[in-house]
Amino acid sequence: MNDNQNAIEIVDLWKRFGKTSAVGDLSMRVEPGRVVGFLGPNGAGKTTTIKMLVGLLRADTGSVSVLGLDPFVDGLAVRQRTGYVPEKHALPRWMRVSDAISFCRTFYPTWDDKLCDDLVRLFALDLGKKVRVLSKGTQVKLSLLLALAHRPELLVLDEPMAGLDPLVREELVDGILQTVGNHPRTILFSSHTFADVQRLADEVAIIHEGRLLTQCSVEQLLTRTKRLRAVLADGATPDAAPEGTIWQRRNRREWLMTVREFSQDTLERVRNQNRLENIEVIDLSLEDIFKDFIRGQRSTPCT
Repeated sequence: MNDNQNAIEIVDLWKRFGKTSAVGDLSMRVEPGRVVGFLGPNGAGKTTTIKMLVGLLRADTGSVSVLGLDPFVDGLAVRQRTGYVPEKHALPRWMRVSDAISFCRTFYPTWDDKLCDDLVRLFALDLGKKVRVLSKGTQVKLSLLLALAHRPELLVLDEPMAGLDPLVREELVDGILQTVGNHPRTILFSSHTFADVQRLADEVAIIHEGRLLTQCSVEQLLTRTKRLRAVLADGATPDAAPEGTIWQRRNRREWLMTVREFSQDTLERVRNQNRLENIEVIDLSLEDIFKDFIRGQRSTPCT
């Protein structure tokens, strides 16, 4: 991969299952060294997209490039340079932890024994235990170790921490942060836990029904997306919502709207174009913003 090449590049991607489009006209890019939270409601197409990135599914139309390679055509080369942790772990249940490590080690020329040993200690893994007796959280730790120990250029995580208790989840996030801090790498991870996303990610990409709604830095999204709560004057109806409105709702005289790229000019335009008794600006969490992006796709405009 050259210096100007994106770690991930998806262009006009489509994947259908029968008459259902799991991914539709998706385009997105991930630059080298970036950590991207891949967000969307259940059924949005995240797992299907990830499976195409790691070569487990072939696109119907469009293109996918991972580290400059086609993951379906150049599957072995991509897998050797990529770490992948799926939501459902497929570790052989009869193997001991040490056997799983020895088995995976043979596939990666870049395997780092010292890093592997460090991760064994960090995750408190018992090398003599069989996979079948490990808790779900410990199986995830083992899967993450196997994905990280060969120092991949790209790490892809598909909801690996779903259903884990907060302590185990924190240990896993700490492990990811520690390895990324020592050796920066590109990460794409999907999660429904917004605290994890905010702690790990440089930027977020939100998809809905297989399409990209937005992709930008977490800081930009939080500082430049605001909710306006306006109280309409008696008998007044809202004029057009401001440019950049992603969701709005009117309940009698209360008019709520969430606006991207908010500025003082936005506030003044809403005041000048509508008969209002009051208007306030409300800061939003990452979870609030995500919900409003999705609500905006499902709701009809205010009238």
